[in-house]
Amino acid sequence: MTYKRRLEAFALLGDFLNSPDPGLEELILQGPQQNSWFTVENIRKAIAGIGQMLIRADLEIWFNSASADFEKKNQNLKAVGLILAGNIPLVGFHDVLCVLASGNKALIKLSSSDQKLTPYILTKLTEIEPTFLERFQFVERLIHYDAVIATGSGNSSRYFEYYFKNVPHIIRKNRNSIAVLNGNESKASLTDLGHDIFDYFGLGCRNVSKVYVPVGYDFKFFFEAIEEFKAVADHHKYFNNYEYNKSIFLVNMQKHLDNGFLLLKQDERIASPLAVLYFEEYVSLLQLSQVLKSLDQQVQCVVTNMPVVSQSIDFGQTQQPKLWDYADKINTLNFLNTLN
Repeated sequence: MTYKRRLEAFALLGDFLNSPDPGLEELILQGPQQNSWFTVENIRKAIAGIGQMLIRADLEIWFNSASADFEKKNQNLKAVGLILAGNIPLVGFHDVLCVLASGNKALIKLSSSDQKLTPYILTKLTEIEPTFLERFQFVERLIHYDAVIATGSGNSSRYFEYYFKNVPHIIRKNRNSIAVLNGNESKASLTDLGHDIFDYFGLGCRNVSKVYVPVGYDFKFFFEAIEEFKAVADHHKYFNNYEYNKSIFLVNMQKHLDNGFLLLKQDERIASPLAVLYFEEYVSLLQLSQVLKSLDQQVQCVVTNMPVVSQSIDFGQTQQPKLWDYADKINTLNFLNTLN
């Protein structure tokens, strides 16, 4: 199968995801019964994100960047084990896409938290291009594989590093995203930042868990700008986390700010508990740039409109990645094309 046929199939899959489908709608409505974090709104958001990712113009840019390698790989396919995460809907679909795009075979171990969406979408892909039937397989455990891409927590990632040490691998660990404010952001920008914080309840590695602000920053305007996200507190699991963390702060007499659905706490750490946003003050952008450089291995995205890092993301865009926005800044396609 030529890369052009793969490109065409992915583009048609994008068209499918951007159109109503009764079968997919049924899965969307069943989602909260399988995993209460997978609300109807969040599943729709994830599907729409993939549909937007698979627009033809972006696919052509992506494929044309390595079309010769794709053709070569098609003659010598490898079995690539994929251990998918399940923190947000379809979070591992980009890895599946990369393996199929590269002409290899995907051995997919689904997360117990997300069992139905990926199989349904891949079934639709095989209806568009039947050749893909031989290019993926769902497995309970990985046995025969040439390479592995795995995503896990701190503990499981260490296990993955050891277990898969003898094959080419990408092991993804926990990361979080941060934002840098200068105090002059518009209300619209801060509301967009609310999406980076609250989309998928903040469970994704691309969600902002900490903001850096200038000394003396007044959060009043920030709280006003994110007020439209107060409905997150209607979700029982989110609200339980909010109340639990609030009680911990109160019992320990830890200073914090509270708007009724988000807790702000000054803290040097990057990864904050659910329903908590850490913040840290900075004195100068030069000093902050050095701090951020030292945190590079912990940070997935930096949201800002200031030149403090070499690569940053606009407000509101963290959960809308392009095909070439690779997790952990590791080019998955380049990795797959190096497999002998």
